[in-house]
Amino acid sequence: MEEKDTAAVRAVLERYVDATYRADVESLRTTFHPEAVMAGYLGDDLVVGTPEPFFADVGSHPSMLETGAPYKADIAEIHVAGRVAGARVEESGFFGTASFVNYFHLLDVDGDWKIVSKAFQTV
Repeated sequence: MEEKDTAAVRAVLERYVDATYRADVESLRTTFHPEAVMAGYLGDDLVVGTPEPFFADVGSHPSMLETGAPYKADIAEIHVAGRVAGARVEESGFFGTASFVNYFHLLDVDGDWKIVSKAFQTV
């Protein structure tokens, strides 16, 4: 069962990466639980809240696909324990120049894995 769940979590994270790259906010939104939270550091600035500012930021620019940004994302780690999971995703070339390390927590909600929290740091 854990192998199947790991594959399902990876699929959610791949959708997250693809939707971010394509600036597909509607698809990106489906990877998150409606009550998800985000917190992290943009440089020295602490940001805490919902994913809504992230969705707005991604949607306010031409997509990285359109601009040819050198965006890469590596799903570096996934750990599943029953109906909870944690993952680390490292991004570079975000809108051309930014790099992030992201830590995600996901829950299996009625058979559908959803991101419930994202903690991030620019690197």
